[in-house]
Amino acid sequence: MSRADYKPRLVDHQVQDYLSALGAVVIEGPKWCGKTWTSSQASRSEFLLGSSEGNFQNKRLAELSPETVLVGETPRMLDEWQEVPLLWDAVRAEVDKRNLKGQFILTGSSTPNRKGILHSGAGRIGRIRMRPMSLYESGSSSGAVSLQAIISGGFSPVLNGEVHLLDLAAMVVRGGWPGNLSTPPETAGIVAKEYIKALLENDIRRVNEDSHLDVRKVHLLLRSLARNESTTSSIAVLKNDISGVDGENVDEDSLRNYMNVLSRLFLIDNQQPFAPAIRSSLRIKQSEKRHLADPSLACALLNLTAQGLINDLETFGFLFEALCVRDLRIYAEVFGAQLYHYQDYKNNEMDAVIEMPNEQWCGIEIKLGAKQIENAAHNLLRINDAIIKAGGRGASCLLVVCGLSNAAYQRPDGVFVVPITMLKP
Repeated sequence: MSRADYKPRLVDHQVQDYLSALGAVVIEGPKWCGKTWTSSQASRSEFLLGSSEGNFQNKRLAELSPETVLVGETPRMLDEWQEVPLLWDAVRAEVDKRNLKGQFILTGSSTPNRKGILHSGAGRIGRIRMRPMSLYESGSSSGAVSLQAIISGGFSPVLNGEVHLLDLAAMVVRGGWPGNLSTPPETAGIVAKEYIKALLENDIRRVNEDSHLDVRKVHLLLRSLARNESTTSSIAVLKNDISGVDGENVDEDSLRNYMNVLSRLFLIDNQQPFAPAIRSSLRIKQSEKRHLADPSLACALLNLTAQGLINDLETFGFLFEALCVRDLRIYAEVFGAQLYHYQDYKNNEMDAVIEMPNEQWCGIEIKLGAKQIENAAHNLLRINDAIIKAGGRGASCLLVVCGLSNAAYQRPDGVFVVPITMLKP
């Protein structure tokens, strides 16, 4: 169902690959990230469970007769399938019955409770995680430099136009929401604020069975997560942060429950820790680095505008890192790689690590300003040397991803430097 105004997404090729290999694919991710349009672009018919036509009769029909809504040209899209969890088993059974590839595309902006879903769908239904747009997808990155080429040894230096601090701040505040691309910079932050409002007023209660859930405390947790964006803060730190700033008593069990709800809504997208080798004598910390689904959400929760970010460069640095991590994760997954972060007990840290399927890895530091590049490069070299000396597997390349630079190049010490506004998969 081709749309003339559809803006291509990097996940499009993965959707086609999954459809050629499996009977069905489910595309999951936060609301407003473009799942429905991407799925519609790849489908030939659709059934929208959230449609308001006929007093929301589509949802009732799916509840009464799940197999009826599966009839149509294939691939057939079932949008927001989690509203009727029985559809999962109906799709799985129909895929078995037809014994054909590429029959259904399911989209979901939350993970339903497993109750009522009898089968995992293994071997029949594949899962794809979709995220808000990267800068390359939205047109804010020239795409002059390929991340995969850097890792595989195909890099060539490139000059770029001047990048302004206010433009980078505006990219963080705007976020990767497809519906926000044409919004004027001065009002772009409204979308993320409305996102948070809709989340608190509707979505949280819809996915949570606990009638005692305190929406105000969930809001406090979200604000704490925004304040701790791009850090490895523990649950205890979040609890103390909420209590210290807002004077609210929140127990850790409740916080874990609220975190689970936010995860089911794909609002949390943390970085897992990386270990370069099992036999290494370095002790690796196992803490996740915390990220919301998009840095614009942190801006909305902290009431930050683009100018406000410039006035608070420390916070800007953390949120710029979040933007880069969002993009690096999207790019890495295009060529089958995974994104991590590195932190050991000797206080060695790398902002990001990309591990290839062949176990080659690239260590990455993320810096907003050009004056920070020198220290970032030395830090990467020092950590890589320490890993090798401890018996670990050294990096295949080291990279500084920056904001304020007008060129992508390789330093004499071998470290690559690339502005985020020039990067693509």
